[in-house]
Amino acid sequence: MILASARTQIAGFLSAMIDVYILLIILYIVIQLLFAAGFRPPYSRFTDAVLGFLRDICEPFLRIFRRLIPSFGGIDFSPILAIITLQIVNSIVVAGIIHG
Repeated sequence: MILASARTQIAGFLSAMIDVYILLIILYIVIQLLFAAGFRPPYSRFTDAVLGFLRDICEPFLRIFRRLIPSFGGIDFSPILAIITLQIVNSIVVAGIIHG
């Protein structure tokens, strides 16, 4: 009974961590698009700090997929593949922990 409860809690924690990472990737992409469109306030330390944090967190993972898929016409499909991969890993790992 205790082991089943611990497995469920670990699976829930891992699922939440993956969901938060997916949200961080989406936020990074949206901010990059806004900055590319010219909505960046000049010399803002706060936005530089937020963008630096998101870049440090998201770029190493996205770089893996950028090596696999080149950009087509300036459109980067690596975040889509990264999010799909995270969703698949989430479902496999959580199901494996709960039922394992």
